[in-house]
Amino acid sequence: MPNMKNAEKKILIDAKREVTNNNYEASMKTAMKNVERAVAKNDKEKAAAALKTAIKSIDKATKNGVSSKNKSARNKARLTKKVNTME
Repeated sequence: MPNMKNAEKKILIDAKREVTNNNYEASMKTAMKNVERAVAKNDKEKAAAALKTAIKSIDKATKNGVSSKNKSARNKARLTKKVNTME
C-alpha cells in the first residue's frame, strides 16, 4: 500500500490509463482481424473498407502511445500488402 498521498493518486491515474490503453489496443487488434477475415473470404471491397478502419485505429493507438511507430508502420504495411495482392 502507498504511504504518501501522491503515490495513492498515481495508482488511480495508472488504473485509468491502463483501461484506456487496453481499449485502444483491443480496437486496433479487432480492426486488424477484420481485415484478415475479409482477405480470407476474398471480399475485396470489404477488405478495403476494413483496411481503412484498421489504419485509423492503428494510428490512434500510436498517437496515444499504446503502440510504437515502427510496430504500427509494420502492421499497416502488412495489411495493405495483403489487401493489394488480392485478385
